[in-house]
Amino acid sequence: MPQPKKTKSIEESLWSCCDKLRGNVEVQNYKHVVLSLIFLKFIGDVFEERRAELIAEGKEKFIDVVDFYTMKNVFYIPEEARWSYVVKNSAKPNITSIIDSAMDIIEKKNKSLKGALPKNFFSNLSIEVSKLKKLIDDINNNIDTQADKSHDLIGRIYEFFLKKFAIAEGKGKGEFYTPKSVVNLIAEMIQPWSGIIYDPCCGSGGMFVQSLKFVEAHQGNTKDIAVFGQESMDSTYKLAKMNLAIRGITGDLGEIAADTFSKDQHPDLKVDYIMANPPFNLKDWRGEDELKNDPRWKGYDIPPVSNANYGWILHMISKLKEHKGIAGFLLANGALNDSDTKSIRKRIIEEKLVEAIIILPRDTFYSTDISVTLWIINKDKKAHVGNIGEKKVNFRDREDEILFMDLRQWGSEFDKKYKELTPEDIKKVAEVYHDWQCENNSYKDTPEFCKSVKKSEIAKNDYSLIPSRYIEFVDNDSSINFEIEFNTISVQIKDILNEEVIARDGLKSALEGLN
Repeated sequence: MPQPKKTKSIEESLWSCCDKLRGNVEVQNYKHVVLSLIFLKFIGDVFEERRAELIAEGKEKFIDVVDFYTMKNVFYIPEEARWSYVVKNSAKPNITSIIDSAMDIIEKKNKSLKGALPKNFFSNLSIEVSKLKKLIDDINNNIDTQADKSHDLIGRIYEFFLKKFAIAEGKGKGEFYTPKSVVNLIAEMIQPWSGIIYDPCCGSGGMFVQSLKFVEAHQGNTKDIAVFGQESMDSTYKLAKMNLAIRGITGDLGEIAADTFSKDQHPDLKVDYIMANPPFNLKDWRGEDELKNDPRWKGYDIPPVSNANYGWILHMISKLKEHKGIAGFLLANGALNDSDTKSIRKRIIEEKLVEAIIILPRDTFYSTDISVTLWIINKDKKAHVGNIGEKKVNFRDREDEILFMDLRQWGSEFDKKYKELTPEDIKKVAEVYHDWQCENNSYKDTPEFCKSVKKSEIAKNDYSLIPSRYIEFVDNDSSINFEIEFNTISVQIKDILNEEVIARDGLKSALEGLN
């Protein structure tokens, strides 16, 4: 019987693509080459699928009418810009010009892609035609862009390159792709049902993609969400625009890639939700004399030049709608008790803005093993009637309380060394958090997991937000009788040594018998 052909995973296919680029392209350009080609294939596959639908429906005379594509959130692609055209001409000496021309045509034909696609990128690579052809064939034959339409394909590829080439891909700049399970946890906790959602450091746009999937999964209407964001790295900004465009998500990411602190492209924006993963422990994020009178830290001490963590926190607080906005964002654990920012942290706590602090499992991120915290900032902690999902509930007054949760021992292992929160984990954490928020709740402090702490107790702990200062941990060693345990182990060791002597003597006798 012939053996079935083994299907490559997308990660295996991407690694194979990297092999085609070795010696021809600098490592930092790998992702841009591969992502650009996969983007062309992705929109080409979707275009061909829609074209086939029109023919099957007997609408062949409309197969070149743009509106019949855009009505389904599909880009209409002229023939000379289609993936099939690129594949057919992949052996030609001018293939790099053909690809660059395809990018230019597609961007000009689709307003949502303005500024998203590279200009003359392939023509400037100096890559051998034979190598490029092999890469195009590899992508064409091994990467099925339609295999899992629910997945964040661009984000998954971006994540792969950060994992494999962390140093070249921005590790030193604190840039980390946010794992899908962590984004899902944030979405389940802050529940971005309708209104404005914002990410001040949006990376490849994964937060937006996953948050809109949350709305769809809970039978909400994605048209009720407006997306705003910003990204400082030009190449990543283009990825984000590309990612939103191929999913039919209308978003405002600003006119250009720009630093959120020095050039806020949404200065007057007030939002309902923030989901963010700012660069961890970013140094020298402003000059010594820059941004000293910035309105975003009015009433607070100025965040130190040495670390941008509290700059991000105050920026996000300034964007939330008064008495309504809620933010879920990630920070390195140092922000929980950093002495340089104690005065800012104290003020945020005293202003009753911090609602929950959740320590995540280690090794959650591909490109760093740094310990990470999820913060929930809420401007609406007073008693009121609201919704959790489709259920109307009575929220209790939580202004003088903060919920601490420790998930360090949670999650399942994958890919040998990484951890991810399971759907069951996410559901339990969100349920405990929402139960704690409500009147007549069944919430209980649980050792080694969660504790609700009064603001007065946090003040006694010098305004530290380290969960282990408050959550009870069980001393599993306290009930051990070490003398008995030591004697038991000693007996076991003696038994093992005796067995070894017997085995050795037996082997010696057997060898003597052979002589």
